[in-house]
Amino acid sequence: MQYGFFFDQSRCTGCQTCAIACKSVHELPPGPLKYLRIYQYEQGAFPRVRMKVHWVPCYHCEQPSCVNACPVGAMCKEEGHGAVLIDGDTCTGCRLCYEACPYGAPVFPDDTLGCAAQKCDLCIDRLERGEGPACALSCPMRALDFGPLAEMVRTHGANRDLEDLPDSRGTLPAVVFKPAAAKRQILPYDADRALELLMRRDPLPPIFSTPAEVTEILPGTVGRDRLVLKHGSAAELRQATRNDDG
Repeated sequence: MQYGFFFDQSRCTGCQTCAIACKSVHELPPGPLKYLRIYQYEQGAFPRVRMKVHWVPCYHCEQPSCVNACPVGAMCKEEGHGAVLIDGDTCTGCRLCYEACPYGAPVFPDDTLGCAAQKCDLCIDRLERGEGPACALSCPMRALDFGPLAEMVRTHGANRDLEDLPDSRGTLPAVVFKPAAAKRQILPYDADRALELLMRRDPLPPIFSTPAEVTEILPGTVGRDRLVLKHGSAAELRQATRNDDG
């Protein structure tokens, strides 16, 4: 049996409730040890700016690359619920699982080499008690659902890909996605005229001299302008997910 998630990006507000619930249930300390990461980043420029939110736990892939990459057999695909689990006593901290996972699901308490990997365990202890994962149950916007993957597909569709995430065909993540709705203009207005008025600011001095300074933003101008799932250090992870950091 393979259990899986449903994530409705159109409902998610990035409130971090699921991430906090995950940390609380697993008694994780503040800092980079996060079994569930919420990424928020900005794309586009006026008048087409978009804030994107991605919900990234371990997706407990049907063909997990991390399990095959582990040289000591510390990772396994559990049969009862399809959870991908780590044996912390066997793990040597080589980080090959992290390198193999396209989503960067294995996490570490710090940058010290040799510390055992940890990750989302599908709340398997809760499942065995007949309860659901803490993240899915805590979402105030009902953006998450959980159950047998076949049931998620019947209820929510078969889409396993979401913009900016890795292609699902490599690992078959046990998740179904509903993408956010396309951005649309609610009130009609002349964006070029608005930029012209903003540029002039009579009688104040201008903020910018040409509309291109506003509409053509160079990469790196915005601190978080793309989704980055793999991080070179704990500091980078905390920077990319600082909205839920404690």
